[in-house]
Amino acid sequence: MKSADRKLILEDGQEYFGYGFGAENDRVCEIVFNTSMAGYQEILSDPSYTYQAVVMTYPLIGNYGMAHDDYESDNPSIGALIVREYNDEPSNFRSETTLGDVMKKYGIPGISGIDTRKLARTIRDKGSMKVLITRSDISKEEGLAQLGSRDIQHDAVSLVSTKNIREESPLDAGYHVAAIDCGMKENIVRSLVKRGCRVTVVPYDTSPDDIRMLKPDGIFISNGPGDPEDVPETIATVKSLIGSYPIFGICLGHQILSLAYGAKTYKLKFGHRGGNHPVKNLKTQKIEITSQNHSYAVRKDSIKDTPLEITHINLLDDTIEGVSCIKDRAFSVQYHPESAPGPQDSAYLFDEFIKLMSGEEIKNA
Repeated sequence: MKSADRKLILEDGQEYFGYGFGAENDRVCEIVFNTSMAGYQEILSDPSYTYQAVVMTYPLIGNYGMAHDDYESDNPSIGALIVREYNDEPSNFRSETTLGDVMKKYGIPGISGIDTRKLARTIRDKGSMKVLITRSDISKEEGLAQLGSRDIQHDAVSLVSTKNIREESPLDAGYHVAAIDCGMKENIVRSLVKRGCRVTVVPYDTSPDDIRMLKPDGIFISNGPGDPEDVPETIATVKSLIGSYPIFGICLGHQILSLAYGAKTYKLKFGHRGGNHPVKNLKTQKIEITSQNHSYAVRKDSIKDTPLEITHINLLDDTIEGVSCIKDRAFSVQYHPESAPGPQDSAYLFDEFIKLMSGEEIKNA
């Protein structure tokens, strides 16, 4: 059996030895875990994971390869991928290449052979922390020195947002949506286009006047990486547009909309990342199984000083999962109704957005 050639050094001093795959570069990231049993390609290409090393708790990763149609972005920016067992010989008729080859192409390091159950428990108990992915012969002292001297960057949204306005449209387009791209997953665009929307994707720092010039029927605020307070220009734009158009936000977009109304956000101990989080819709009293990926949440006690109404809560920790303002035709959710693969319980939210643009009131969102 070959010797371990890579390792993780956590900022609390723990070391985990394993075997490298993907790119071989060293990297300092925030370490988080995801409990999804499928969807590693979507996770790898989701811009929300920028600067994060993701521990996959499902033990076998890579076994169905990579398919062109399943990417959530053209340029994956995840920090690193940490798995128990990596399969470099995928078996799937849709597979076009291996996970490791894609990671090499985009400079994403990976490490396998790790006790991911122990590592996930460590993150759950101690919270997210910095980690160094490096060679196995680097000393702990040297690794901790690197961790101490390097901070996680705060330019994640500007890194992954589109640099140019682009448009996606069905053959027979209906409502026109201006989508503010803070690191948007492609399946959000697909979900809107499938419902007949013409989607104009704009950079995160687009001014409200430039958005008005597009003459949209509605505004969408996307998911994305990092702290929502790192994008004050997006918050200011949304604040200026509130009341003028129907607005729908997902994940980071939910946090940005809430901040635009005057609510506050905070960082969770280890975040929510997985495909089976139960969320209660307070309007219908129904439980939705949801896909989630976020480090921050909206403070419940800060909502009372805003015109927002809490519409959804997480049944695992009682955090806010959705808000709305009927008067302003605005609503948002913390989770991902566009999830693929994943539960489809919340896909109706896109239909609610369509109804808002048609002049109907918010009902179930």
